[in-house]
Amino acid sequence: MQAFLDVILPVFLVVGAGYATVRFALFSDGVIDAIMKYTQNFAIPALLFKAIAGLDLSESFDPALLVSFYTGSATCFFAGLLAARYLFKRDWEDSVAIGFCCLFANSVMMGLAITERAFGADALAANYAIVAVHSPFCYGLGITAMEIARAHATGQPARTLPATVGKAMFRNALVLGILLGFATNLSGVVLPQVFKDALGMIVSTALPLALFGLGGVLVRYKIKGDIKLVAFVCGVSLFLHPTVVWNMGKLMEIDVGQYRSAVLTAAMAPGVNTYIFASMYGKAQKVAATSVLVATVLSIFSVWLWLDWLP
Repeated sequence: MQAFLDVILPVFLVVGAGYATVRFALFSDGVIDAIMKYTQNFAIPALLFKAIAGLDLSESFDPALLVSFYTGSATCFFAGLLAARYLFKRDWEDSVAIGFCCLFANSVMMGLAITERAFGADALAANYAIVAVHSPFCYGLGITAMEIARAHATGQPARTLPATVGKAMFRNALVLGILLGFATNLSGVVLPQVFKDALGMIVSTALPLALFGLGGVLVRYKIKGDIKLVAFVCGVSLFLHPTVVWNMGKLMEIDVGQYRSAVLTAAMAPGVNTYIFASMYGKAQKVAATSVLVATVLSIFSVWLWLDWLP
């Protein structure tokens, strides 16, 4: 119960505050859109830039950690893809979008916030290593699979795939923040203290505002669509993903700090990016929106369980 009160409840109270301000018309959708635009396109990329620029890459980027986490991510993508196609009888493009819902955990807004509250800021190095690969891996896999499905349906040549994937990746502000962080780290550039101070002020706003904005965005999502399929996505996201990472982490013998970060991040609900991905292609939007809403609410309790089980 103490973990629930100290770690989980404060995070979800911030989300709830954002939800309440829009639900009771204290803030308009336009205000929430501005908050989300600021956090997604500026503050969170700045946070990732600062974190990765200052990481000890040789220590933080442990291949065993990344294999453990992304084996779980890929497993969940293909579980969602194949179940949507063969169990729920969706077309291939819908199935890719549903697979993306199972793949893309809310690793930044929820994952960083909960890990920091549970284990402290010093525990976040493994989270940042996971996040650095998260958008490139997830969007790369999702866009590639969707473009293959579309090419199969329309007869487009496969040679256009690399350009399509690359264009989508380099338009993503999170990816750009990550790449700039790596460039700064590897080049050995020393940032002026005044720049670091200003960057720190921006970064301090990223997670609280992102959580608040997430609550405001959730008002727009309604429980509709295929409820059985939504329940499947929630089960894969909240239980299958962390279960695979739990077992892979033990198999790969990653250290306790990395293990905690990997399992907790895997236990997060699907992020808002799953709905953005579905909207990009006009596929499975109701399932994506409902999954984000339902899984976020359910994660209040499922994350509590995973925290209790962690070493």
